[in-house]
Amino acid sequence: MTDVSRLSINQETIKQWSLPELTEGCVKAGIDKVGLWRGPVQEYGVERTAQLLKDAGLTVTSLCRGGFFTALDPAERARALDDNRVAIDEAAALSTDTLVLVSGGLPPGSRDLHGARERIAEALAELGPYAQERGVRLAIEPLHPMFASDRCVVSTLSQALDIAERFPAEQVGVVVDTYHIWWDDQAAAQIARAGEGGRIHSFQLADWITPLPAGVLVGRGQLGDGSIDFRAFREMVEATGFDGPIEVEIFNEDLWARDGAEVLAEVAARYVEHAC
Repeated sequence: MTDVSRLSINQETIKQWSLPELTEGCVKAGIDKVGLWRGPVQEYGVERTAQLLKDAGLTVTSLCRGGFFTALDPAERARALDDNRVAIDEAAALSTDTLVLVSGGLPPGSRDLHGARERIAEALAELGPYAQERGVRLAIEPLHPMFASDRCVVSTLSQALDIAERFPAEQVGVVVDTYHIWWDDQAAAQIARAGEGGRIHSFQLADWITPLPAGVLVGRGQLGDGSIDFRAFREMVEATGFDGPIEVEIFNEDLWARDGAEVLAEVAARYVEHAC
């Protein structure tokens, strides 16, 4: 594999571009897949976005993000469920079959990780059938443990699969994101487990670079700049039979400060060099 036929550019990787700029840039670069985020899509308009990408011949590989299911307050939990139903509808309108979930951190004052994870499962029990009816799969994304307190109590693929496997694979699966799981010595076994169950709903790449910036959310590195063996991860994922899109999702202020076309060309070149 030496081309970009499976490469998907996540919108946040080139955050400085508007949706029309992203669309035009990808078409010029010969890249026909994008991953989208709800905020910019809502700002531009969901139906307008769908038409823009359809006219350009671009496929939406995922929509991010749903989730944040761990609140204790019943009213807050109800609002989260309502928002996730909207997110599912948005994914369907964009013709993507994958809604990425960032499940939520510990509620203020709580130290109950188990309880928080159970509330995620409870939410998925309600949302899974709703999503399936609309042709959308819910993809639990485990985040690196440094995010467990405030963003995601699901830190490993094993934890994500323990929740996902309570539901049909057509409803709930997982995201294999190299940035979040590269450190885990169980990653290979859990990727195989996910693949056997048909639960790899998204495969994402970003590098791990140190030192981390003060705002760790924007600490993802350009492919090849850090510690992750992307080719090894691609081979592990493909050994399960997965042949879907490979999405590059990088949050990095240095990349955002550069010319978008230059960043896109570099991402494509690094993808071929390090992941193919």
